[in-house]
Amino acid sequence: MARDFLLEIGTEEIPARFLTPALEQLRDLAARGLEEKRLAYRELRTLGTPRRLVLYVRGLAEEQTPLRTRVKGPAKRVAFDEEGRPTAAAEGFARNQGVRVEDLVVETVGQVEYVFAVKEETGRPAAEVLAELAPELIAGLHFPKPMRWGDLDFSFIRPIRWLLALLGPDVVTFRAAGLTSGRITFGHRLLSKGPITVADPDDYFRQMRAAFVLVDPEERRRVIWEQVRAAAASVQGRVPEDEALLEEVTNLVEWPTAFVGSFAEEFLELPAEALMTPMKEQQRYFPVVDAAGRLLPRFIGVSNGNPRYLDTIRAGNESVLRARLADARFFWREDLQVPLADRVDQLRSIVFLEGLGTMRDKVQRLVGLTEYLVGMAGVDREAREYALRAALLSKADLVTNMVYEFPELQGVMGREYALRSGEGEAVARAVFEHYLPRFAGDRLPESTPGRLVALADKLDNLVGCFAAGIQPTGSQDPYALRRQATGMLAIILEAGWRLSLRDLIARAYELYGGAPGLRADLPTTTAEIMEFLRPRLKGLFEERGLSWDTVEAVLAAGYDDAYDAWRRGEALQSFRATEEFPRVYTVLERARNLARHATHSEVRPAHFVDPAEEELYRKFRDVREEVQARLAAGDIVAALRATAALYDPLDRFFNAVLVMTDDVRQRENRLALLQNVAGVVARVADFARIVA
Repeated sequence: MARDFLLEIGTEEIPARFLTPALEQLRDLAARGLEEKRLAYRELRTLGTPRRLVLYVRGLAEEQTPLRTRVKGPAKRVAFDEEGRPTAAAEGFARNQGVRVEDLVVETVGQVEYVFAVKEETGRPAAEVLAELAPELIAGLHFPKPMRWGDLDFSFIRPIRWLLALLGPDVVTFRAAGLTSGRITFGHRLLSKGPITVADPDDYFRQMRAAFVLVDPEERRRVIWEQVRAAAASVQGRVPEDEALLEEVTNLVEWPTAFVGSFAEEFLELPAEALMTPMKEQQRYFPVVDAAGRLLPRFIGVSNGNPRYLDTIRAGNESVLRARLADARFFWREDLQVPLADRVDQLRSIVFLEGLGTMRDKVQRLVGLTEYLVGMAGVDREAREYALRAALLSKADLVTNMVYEFPELQGVMGREYALRSGEGEAVARAVFEHYLPRFAGDRLPESTPGRLVALADKLDNLVGCFAAGIQPTGSQDPYALRRQATGMLAIILEAGWRLSLRDLIARAYELYGGAPGLRADLPTTTAEIMEFLRPRLKGLFEERGLSWDTVEAVLAAGYDDAYDAWRRGEALQSFRATEEFPRVYTVLERARNLARHATHSEVRPAHFVDPAEEELYRKFRDVREEVQARLAAGDIVAALRATAALYDPLDRFFNAVLVMTDDVRQRENRLALLQNVAGVVARVADFARIVA
């Protein structure tokens, strides 16, 4: 019979940001461990709160799956003599495998008979195996900042205070972190008193709920969101969705109780973001807005305590928030005393990156790069003026009190201070937008000045870091270069700008002016960044609906102009659904199969000896001319469709001549002709990458 297994690791409070990754680790380790230990199960889940990590396995087999192994030995003719008696080879093989020589079996492999030792390993009881596996799971969990406690030679995210392990009603006994497992657990730190004895896994969940603990994070998340929405509705408001904040609050509490708090309306003179950031980042409150999205002087907090004391809890939270908002108001008023433009020179006090100058130097580079982008993108004079002004002001808010206290507000406060310093709406908007996208799923800049400065900023960061040898490695990407590269490419695609990435990299490198921190030369930097951009561009194309082999085909033909690569991919994807595609694919495939043997691409018509050669060459030139004209006109699908005209003359060519003839001159000329045919749409895509 199958039984349920439950392992609980009781700890001191785990920081919210570590709880979800810890549960994911535990799930993966347990699934892998049970498979390796040959313990079958029906369902595996990991649950947890700030004070506990829980592994719950339903329908676990009571013993391991038996293991049957076959070990190949010597050939039968070596293992047995002519009378069928076992030889020393058979006896030695049986002894080494731990089986009797008479139990060896003979099987045919290919055309030869071999002896095999067949061994049956019976399954051990699950409780015995789990006693070995459980401490391995606990020791196998890794954390960014582990702790040691007492005199133990053991580390964990927080000190472990108890271990519960039950297989059905039975305790699975083991030792880990200086503790022995048992059936004792603990409930909510404040609302539950004393140890709790658990009878079995089902009883555990009943007891936890009675002890004011919701063990399932998904249930806590659902309860919190329902309570938060209801609390906001009670004051005629609503709470904007914020998955990151909701997950953090879920991982902070065991027994959630939402409540409504308020703050003085006078604080609403501050920009909404300046109020919402202290609420969310420092206090983990949910801001409340009205139907039009305007911030209300209300917030929703989530308590990890007894609802009977909500008045006291509310008053305490309101007092703390009042102090936070008073600080924010002070910073805001102080910052407004100095126009944003007057702060630009203060950026000399902030180092951008060691050896790459200050933030003031970076601003100067941004102005130069933006000017260069203006010329490449062909924007109008008004957009140019706005973009250059925004580039100059883009980092000025870094030296304000508000951004020093709340770094998350960079760009946001730049926009607000720009507006109040008399800058136009377009400039202020670009100052904010140049940081976009700030995270996965964030919006892209929408204004032309915002796009230009955003591109310049991200390009400057990429070139500076790569040239200085600061590149992402594995999971390490401290300067978020992957996100910035993806954002840069997404902006280019969204704007539809025809830009040379190599030229942009060269200009950005030049603007560093030989800074002492540059370790790589321009060719190396360019090659590394282009290689870095390729998988980012591939991901964007696939997200936009292109098949993986279409993407591979167009990128192989070049992606210096990212938007052109997108247009080629879009056209190729469309063309693959037409009736002409099989003919074009066949033409290029047949030509390419032999063309790879070509030593040069120069076709000499004087060396033709068959009319089929002349016909193919003549048709190729006509098609090439049409392809070039269609591409120049921007009609990529028509260019691809034109290639189908080569199908019949190529077929007649292969029927009429032997390409790989012994005549070297004819062979090389025919291969050169095929190489030209195979490359007729090479500017569009490499058809060799397409899986037809």
